[in-house]
Amino acid sequence: MAPKWRELADKLAKQIKNGDYAPGARLPQIRELVEEGEGSKATVHAAYRALEAEGLVSSSRGHGTVVRERAPLKRLGIARYDKAKWRDGDEVAFIADRVASGRAFKRNEQTQSVSRVSAPAAVAAAHGLAEGADVYARARLVKEGDQPTHTLISYYRPEHVEGTRIVDPTPGPAGKGGGFRVLYDAGYEIDHMREELFARAAKPEEAEQLKLMPGEWVVELHRTTYTADGTVVEFAIGVHAATRFAWAYDFKVPDSAAQESQ
Repeated sequence: MAPKWRELADKLAKQIKNGDYAPGARLPQIRELVEEGEGSKATVHAAYRALEAEGLVSSSRGHGTVVRERAPLKRLGIARYDKAKWRDGDEVAFIADRVASGRAFKRNEQTQSVSRVSAPAAVAAAHGLAEGADVYARARLVKEGDQPTHTLISYYRPEHVEGTRIVDPTPGPAGKGGGFRVLYDAGYEIDHMREELFARAAKPEEAEQLKLMPGEWVVELHRTTYTADGTVVEFAIGVHAATRFAWAYDFKVPDSAAQESQ
């Protein structure tokens, strides 16, 4: 049998999805549900926390618990980087997420600025450069309509991207297929990548840029992209509004013991 808080969370989630609570509507205060016999204060609080984790509501001091405007976007894992999407088509990563979520998109929902900067420590380490070496920083703010979803700054060695569309600050992806297609055409075909995720409280400037509710967290992403010979061709740092994405990974389960025996 499910715990009481889970039963209440499921009941409220069903009401939200059925439209009983419209986007922007405030759920009852915790004490109101306690008085109605839905459970203890701890039970109701746990149910609201579950709804928030599922991206259905946002909670903050002074604003209460409010139904979110939209369900979270699917932020794909491996599938968003399928070469057939960007090499053979024009489905860059953020667009792949929109397609998987059944959501509309416009290419200019990604704005950007490009500059040549001194490499911060993490960037220099990823690229195997001395701290302070010159790199190109391609900074993007991605929106869904008027709502920002995340920022992403990709850092490149100048010799890999000088004179390419990657250093063109025109809003939107870097031409057909985006940055990965540009690297591919320049002879740097991506082969594998590493992603690291960190959940943390948003910095004030991030909360302002992403239009976060008070107390809303972010997920910081570090992505290192390699060619087959191990050359790092991109190191990216993304900051995602935590409740605006549902992260999905679909992959074959490895069996290292079987591999060692071959």
